[in-house]
Amino acid sequence: MTIAERTWPGDPNRPALALHCSMGSSSYWGPIADRLEGVVSLSAFDAPGHGRSPDWRRASSGGVDYHTAVTRLAAARIGQPMDLIGHSLGATVALRIAVSAPQSVRSLTLIEPVLFAAAPGAEADPLHQRMTRLLEAGQDEEATRAFLSVWGDGHFDDLPALTQTRMIQQIRLVAEANDTLIFDRADILRDGGLEAIGVPVMLIRGSNSPPVIAQIADALAARLPDVARAEVPGAGHMLPITHPYKVADLIRVNLERS
Repeated sequence: MTIAERTWPGDPNRPALALHCSMGSSSYWGPIADRLEGVVSLSAFDAPGHGRSPDWRRASSGGVDYHTAVTRLAAARIGQPMDLIGHSLGATVALRIAVSAPQSVRSLTLIEPVLFAAAPGAEADPLHQRMTRLLEAGQDEEATRAFLSVWGDGHFDDLPALTQTRMIQQIRLVAEANDTLIFDRADILRDGGLEAIGVPVMLIRGSNSPPVIAQIADALAARLPDVARAEVPGAGHMLPITHPYKVADLIRVNLERS
């Protein structure tokens, strides 16, 4: 599988990898990279089924689940300790790598990590249950609308027709990843895992994000040895897109800590 990638040149001795959210693409890291002004050499890739990368098929990924497939793609791009920056699903991938191979990470910036298993009552989440019912009934558009009503920015009907179609195609990838995020199939929260991450970690969230984001951040922060937290006023879940400069400034703070 040929994966689409982007790079923003910077300090060649400071490589960084940025990981996007579900239904996003690597392109939205561009304004953030510009704001960072070359303090790192930033790279990003489009996860399968996103951006310019081909659609995802389990068979083409060796039979592993979607979250594992994206994690392997990310891990394969780490040749020396790197600054990992992730948003939403991408943040959980970055955290999974840091737990599995803490020596490969120089710093960790987690923007709204959606590791629902860290929050109480994750398995009973009404949105997850509704999406499951809709997808089982073949109502992919309604499932997409339900998902974006909580985790999107703006109204589905205001999006261009091609964007709507693409998101409807991606909703089953969201559901596929939810099995890992809600039930922690990857065992990211295993005993001693978070505690072994000795590098600076920053948890960033929007003030208007769903309440579960703060619950997840509370749970993660309680176990991470070196953690800072920041909130972007007036921002929601899609803050790397809606507030890129504020997010970039916070990323820079964490980079300076390492």
